[in-house]
Amino acid sequence: MANVLSIVTYKIFPAKLGGQKGIALFNEYFSKHENLFCFTVKENDPSLASYKVFNLLGNHRLRYINIFSFGVIKKIIKENSITHVIVAHPYYGWMALLLKSFCKVKVIVHSYNIEAERFKTIGKWWWKILWHYEKFIHQKADFTFCITAEDRNYFLEKYGIPFQKSSVITYGIPWNCIPSTIEKAEAKNYLLKKYSLPSGTRLFLFNGTLDYVPNLNAIRNIVEKINPLFITKNIGYKIIICGKGLPAEMNELRDYSNQNIIYAGFVDDISIYFNGADVFINPVNDGGGIKTKLVESLGYNLNVVSTLNGAIGVDKNICNGKLFLCENTNWKTFSDKMEIALDLYQDIPSEFFEHFYWENIVAQAAEIINDLN
Repeated sequence: MANVLSIVTYKIFPAKLGGQKGIALFNEYFSKHENLFCFTVKENDPSLASYKVFNLLGNHRLRYINIFSFGVIKKIIKENSITHVIVAHPYYGWMALLLKSFCKVKVIVHSYNIEAERFKTIGKWWWKILWHYEKFIHQKADFTFCITAEDRNYFLEKYGIPFQKSSVITYGIPWNCIPSTIEKAEAKNYLLKKYSLPSGTRLFLFNGTLDYVPNLNAIRNIVEKINPLFITKNIGYKIIICGKGLPAEMNELRDYSNQNIIYAGFVDDISIYFNGADVFINPVNDGGGIKTKLVESLGYNLNVVSTLNGAIGVDKNICNGKLFLCENTNWKTFSDKMEIALDLYQDIPSEFFEHFYWENIVAQAAEIINDLN
């Protein structure tokens, strides 16, 4: 077993959001394969991890350029005979490369997005500076974990990373079978009762971090473009939107409450909503990486209607017809496929879980790391 140090520069415990779960669950499952240690920010509680956590990094924004952390991490590496360093995202990559030079460790960059392109899509002027930095970090690292095949191809073509120095290590889910029909029925009844809805109401679901521009744009697509088309159909339905961070000017979507829109806000147990919904909708047109909500919704055996961009990283061929794809701005087709998805009754296949179950994903990552010698 290798001794591996994971460097995580933001809060992941407790893991509520997609990005948090991506790192926290990868580390949790990975620690069953290798001796894992984690250097991270102070707000991460070590008692919530199954591996050794050094929460010694400050929470201030300047932590990303804090050279004084070098000595602390170097000591951790020496005392624990660390041989490999995995850095989540490229931002702390400069530190990882210093450690590579002075401590002779192998450096793996675990990429969850093409960060420069993500910031380009949301209008940040400095994205090009980040692009060159990100390119440098990936080129100098020993290996890159890519979240999707599309991202990997980008790294190969734009950053010039050799094929043999990268692999797809996708986002996963911590279960490998569909929920029972009893679980689904109980969750559906709970939601109908909670929102005082008549029996037979069909439920659509969207969730995400709502102050993140791609998700906010998706909400606007729902309430301004998709729902006005779908409301003309003779169907008793509601669209439930979950998540925190909705901007104040959206007024908790009250202007749309009489148009079959329910704003649930942040919910402690999103699994109830995944289990109780009939269809998940994902009208996301921008942003990078894999959409964690899409993987989770399919894992809950939901039918899903998504834009092409929203489904990056998910192969519809392993979804048994449950993933309905539309061109990014074709809202008429999107609305029509929502109706079709309501009447599809078949299960997500075992091939889906073979690809997206965390245990299988980290086993591949562990094999790669042990070959980096």
